[in-house]
Amino acid sequence: MEWLEASTENCPVQRTLDVIGEKWTLLILRDAVNGVRRFDDFHRHIGLSEAVLSDRLRKLTSAGILKTVPYREPGSRSRNEYRLTRKGWDLWPVLMALSQWGEAYALGSESPVLDVRHTECDAPVRVVVECSAEHSPLTPREVTARLGTGARARLRS
Repeated sequence: MEWLEASTENCPVQRTLDVIGEKWTLLILRDAVNGVRRFDDFHRHIGLSEAVLSDRLRKLTSAGILKTVPYREPGSRSRNEYRLTRKGWDLWPVLMALSQWGEAYALGSESPVLDVRHTECDAPVRVVVECSAEHSPLTPREVTARLGTGARARLRS
């Protein structure tokens, strides 16, 4: 079976996009990675409507990417902060890759908003693809993609 004959219904890229593949969701994740925790802060910083923000936070929480943690300001009612779970933090390389691509191709002559550096040596951080034997970085020409055991034949229509 070849790629075009394989069903895409269980494709990990498609299933990931079903959860996080919407602009506002990615911007919420960007802010969460950078320390934003509270609804009002997400709302003010990203600039989306309260209804859309509530919906996206609910979806990210139900997907296990964010968790709610109660907090209470003195004299106010109890509210929830939104914090990344381990599953949420595992999206950090994806966000870094999007940022790296954006710096190279979408910013033009503008400078990046964030300068992400390795704390220990102060070198800029970059995302690379490597094999498990640590041969890095790899280019697309240096890898072979084969259908995995989860591949199913595409239904013909």
